[in-house]
Amino acid sequence: MNGNDRRGRALALLARLDPAAPSRVASNLDGLSPDFLELVLGFAFADIVSRPGIDLKTREMLTVSALMAMGTAPEQLEFHIRAALHTGVTREEIVEILLQIAVYAGVPACMNGVSAARKAFAVHDATP
Repeated sequence: MNGNDRRGRALALLARLDPAAPSRVASNLDGLSPDFLELVLGFAFADIVSRPGIDLKTREMLTVSALMAMGTAPEQLEFHIRAALHTGVTREEIVEILLQIAVYAGVPACMNGVSAARKAFAVHDATP
């Protein structure tokens, strides 16, 4: 598989999560080096997220959970909450993830998730 195919597959999956994201992400990463998109997003989206073992909705729920628990990636958390909504995760399910995180990662991680969820819901509501 060549880099262009991997890049294309990564961007195609990213478009399923947020149709506006591929051009924005490609511009941002390519501005530093084209290797970032192929290597980092290629690994994440073309190699791992696209695997058939878990559906995309479940993968987004897991990603949101992991990012909330980490507590160190607020922009990615907000993006993935929006992506989760695009894949069919409901607001109620996001709220349940927040509550689950409060138990296993702590109240501060939950509160960071609440902040990201509010922002993600507002952007999602404003998008036609």
